[in-house]
Amino acid sequence: MGIPLAWSNWVLPGLELGVRGRTVANAGFATAYAVAFRGEPKWCSARGFRYGAVSAALVAAGYGVALAIPSVRKGLREFIDRGPEVGTAEWIMVHIPIGTVYGEEMIFRATLEPLLDNVFGVRAGSVLGASTFGLWHVHPARAAGDSVPVAVAATAAGGFALGWLRRRTGSVTAPAMLHLATNAGGAVAPRLARLLGTAEK
Repeated sequence: MGIPLAWSNWVLPGLELGVRGRTVANAGFATAYAVAFRGEPKWCSARGFRYGAVSAALVAAGYGVALAIPSVRKGLREFIDRGPEVGTAEWIMVHIPIGTVYGEEMIFRATLEPLLDNVFGVRAGSVLGASTFGLWHVHPARAAGDSVPVAVAATAAGGFALGWLRRRTGSVTAPAMLHLATNAGGAVAPRLARLLGTAEK
């Protein structure tokens, strides 16, 4: 549990890399971590794909509803652009799926949580895994100027849901698809809200 936390909150920030460097470093660390601790992502899972497709569709529908409500759409316009160093297409097609989704799913759902389940049991393992996932986001929250307690609580709750999907399907495919839909939607929705706001003027 300590290794991912040290990486995310001390080692990686200390390298002072740009967006592209962080993506490469995170993917490399995640792969090494999974190999070292015998992670089992089981990407090729029909059950995982089915659950993932439904989960991603629900998230996409949620963003669609948010964009359709004027007051919510107005709030989305104020969201900070999290990928300012690179273009939108690169951010959504490269850095989110590889640097974030692949990296975090390989570390947490493919490797750490199965280990915690085996040692402590599923109930305790799910809590410990989700808590570690939340704490993984301490430095990113600070760097973004977000509330650390809120970020940790929100990502821990998200980690709990992602862990449930992994346990339900026996694969990281479903949590990865949900994770990708959530993060990519979070990057696209504010941009669409700003475009719609411009068109309305």
